[in-house]
Amino acid sequence: MKPTDSAAPASRLRRLVVPALPATIVSVAGLALATGVIVTLRQGDALFPGGSVGWSLAILTGIIVGHLVALGRDRWWGGTGSGAALALAVLLLYGWVPAALVSLSVVVLVGAARRHRWRQAVVHGAVDILGLGTAALGLAAFGVVSSVRHPWAPSAWNLSVLPEVVVTAAAYLLVSRGLLWISLTPHTGQLPAIPRTAVVRQALVGIALLGISPLIAVCAIHAPLLLPLFAVPLIALDSTLWIARARAEEQLRDPLTGLPNRQWLLERTWTALDDAERVGVRSALVLIDLDRFRSVNDTLGHLAGDRLLLQIAERLRHALPRGAEAARLGGDEFAVLLPTTDSLTSSQRAARNLVAALGSPLDLDGLTLVLEASAGVAVFPDHALDAEGLLRRADVAMYQAKRDRSGVELYEAKRDGNTPDRLGLLGDLRRALDAGDVELHYQPKVGFDGHVAGLEALVRWVHPDRGRVPPDEFIAIAESSGLMPRLTEYVLETALAQVARWRAMGLEVPVAVNVSPRDVHSPGFAGAVAARLARHRVPPGALQLEITEHVLLEDPQRAADTLAGLTAHGVKMSLDDFGTGYSSLVHLRRLPVSELKIDRSFVARLAVDTEDAEIVRCTLDLAHSLGLLVVAEGVEDDETWERLRDLGCDAVQGWLVAAAMPPDETTAWLRARGERGWQRESETAALAAEKAAQRPSGQVLN
Repeated sequence: MKPTDSAAPASRLRRLVVPALPATIVSVAGLALATGVIVTLRQGDALFPGGSVGWSLAILTGIIVGHLVALGRDRWWGGTGSGAALALAVLLLYGWVPAALVSLSVVVLVGAARRHRWRQAVVHGAVDILGLGTAALGLAAFGVVSSVRHPWAPSAWNLSVLPEVVVTAAAYLLVSRGLLWISLTPHTGQLPAIPRTAVVRQALVGIALLGISPLIAVCAIHAPLLLPLFAVPLIALDSTLWIARARAEEQLRDPLTGLPNRQWLLERTWTALDDAERVGVRSALVLIDLDRFRSVNDTLGHLAGDRLLLQIAERLRHALPRGAEAARLGGDEFAVLLPTTDSLTSSQRAARNLVAALGSPLDLDGLTLVLEASAGVAVFPDHALDAEGLLRRADVAMYQAKRDRSGVELYEAKRDGNTPDRLGLLGDLRRALDAGDVELHYQPKVGFDGHVAGLEALVRWVHPDRGRVPPDEFIAIAESSGLMPRLTEYVLETALAQVARWRAMGLEVPVAVNVSPRDVHSPGFAGAVAARLARHRVPPGALQLEITEHVLLEDPQRAADTLAGLTAHGVKMSLDDFGTGYSSLVHLRRLPVSELKIDRSFVARLAVDTEDAEIVRCTLDLAHSLGLLVVAEGVEDDETWERLRDLGCDAVQGWLVAAAMPPDETTAWLRARGERGWQRESETAALAAEKAAQRPSGQVLN
């Protein structure tokens, strides 16, 4: 949470002190003012000047109060205002008690007009009283103790009085604004980055306001009836402060939806994590992104998209759990902060409720739209200890939910491609591709008659320090980093070169290469594949590309155009991992594939699970009715083989046939099975026993 452990005790001490500070300030200020009033009255002095000066000051005070009430806003972080300038002028002339009464009058009247802001008004008034008291002490250090009976009347209002005025104003500003800052503002350790510029503007305008104070004092002495005219410059400068405040607030809010923006979210998250650490609870951040929102903009226009975002934002507000806060990060991306949460499961459940709320139909000019959303959840302290880390990891989980089409995902470090360890692995993978250290192994696919139907090229990487890296791990890193096109180029180039060598040996067997959705969406991919085939002098029918139905989820039209271009060149297409997606039957009609591969998750339990067996049977019937060949993945035992054969499957792939082998071993394997094809060990043993039984007694087999 904090940069160093040594800072933590101070942070905890501050948390204990700050809640009690406003009450302490009010008590001390009330006691000081009561004491000042009693002392002033005992000395026979007046609490406020009378005559034309008193009435003119009262009128000026009334105008300022009316101005503050008309603004309808509270002072922001104790920004110096017109009331402060007037109170400082009265302090210079008549001392601390009359100035405190002026300040208190402003606070009481404005507070009465804004009944729901009494707490802030009382604290503001108390802080002003203490600030004015400190300023009076600064003035007394120069030997100036003014009162209504004995106003401060220097021989000349020139540069000789500048030190007294500067010290008095500085003491007032430092004490009053410092106390306001630590008593009424969120404590995140620093000012928010964007409002900091507004504070600078306020400081400059505040200096101008306080610079008017000596002019008010001079006018009160020589022309008191003109005092109300100072309302014009005071109100003008005060309005400039409010404009600075409004602009700073706008910088922390999304202009379209009115929700807070990313900067606000980070600052608020820091506060929530600080509180969660103190109480000992979890805090969570949910990142939500609308699926395929771009198609709405492209189809209906950006104005319609903006109206849709307004509805989404309003729906999100109503769906928030108690205590949660929402923000818009940009585009169609939203975030929800759960300041306190019981567990990882409850955080995920809250995210699912939010996604479900956003997924119900929306009405846009009579058109009913259904937008799905994906959400990622990161939890403090399980996944990150700071706001930026929590946001980044929620983003990782959200994109994982998009890729898996799962709706909601909880952050998992093993699936994060941006950890230092995985970033190092990414650099090593890039260098391995450049050096040609990544290998291809080949796993056969065979028919039930023993004919070798083809080979699948599988990537293998042996890291010099880590040893064998699981393909799922480094392929996921490549996909998330943008290295996937480079990896696909490498695999295609290596596989086609090997196919060319096999064909030169008389081994004509097609090879399948897996390609990712990113490859299919890359412009010119079909042409690049055709160019490689021509360069290696490999016929298109010797190459098969394995795709998943996810190629159609992001940009269906571009994917369809690319796949059509590939099939036009004569490249065969195979649909991999069938049954694991969400719209397989719909996509199967749109994909120009000639082969379908049943995922190993269904094949593995085919012999023992009746539901999986029924899924496989239905898949085979559907695929055959569409004229597709079917390959079952993950076949590891004779019983599964026999069940698939009985169901009418066309080919199998798995350890029962052979594991993935390096090129040299694959060559030997192909040559050994060139004449009679592949046979199971049980069949080979039975055939050998049958031949042995048929040999005449005493015949020796040379």
